[in-house]
Amino acid sequence: MRKLTTVVMASMLAMGSSAVLAADTTPETAQSLAHDAMMRTPGQYHMFEGVSLTEQQRQQMRDLMRQARYDLPGVALAEIEAMHRLVIADKFDEAAVQAQAEKMVQEQVKRQVEMARIRNQMYNLLTPEQKSVLDQKHQQRMQQMEQQISGLQQTSAQKLSTTK
Repeated sequence: MRKLTTVVMASMLAMGSSAVLAADTTPETAQSLAHDAMMRTPGQYHMFEGVSLTEQQRQQMRDLMRQARYDLPGVALAEIEAMHRLVIADKFDEAAVQAQAEKMVQEQVKRQVEMARIRNQMYNLLTPEQKSVLDQKHQQRMQQMEQQISGLQQTSAQKLSTTK
């Protein structure tokens, strides 16, 4: 059940990345939108932050994202509402929650696959030098995330040891 909960939570966090990538990719707006998104959803960032794009690349990426808005499966509010009804029910029905969570996860998987396809197309618009910068930024973010996770785990372990 913990794994399923983790997947559902991660998928909800990932939904925030769609909004960031759907934004205009001009350097000024990319930086401010990426900052705004990071403030709302920890761990989320703008994919091309720190990469200087040509006007032609920005336009091609805007076109890809515009098309993706039509192609991406939408977030089903009815599914979220159904999960809410299960959570607030008088009696907890684990099987129903599991089925609903799996249904929601499958929809999120479809969205993630489509976004990965779009990101791949965008990545392949970059020059080798731009790809190198992007890869360096990715490695930096991964190191930061490792440090954050390590810090959270240490904090959790300390809290557990003080409560015992």
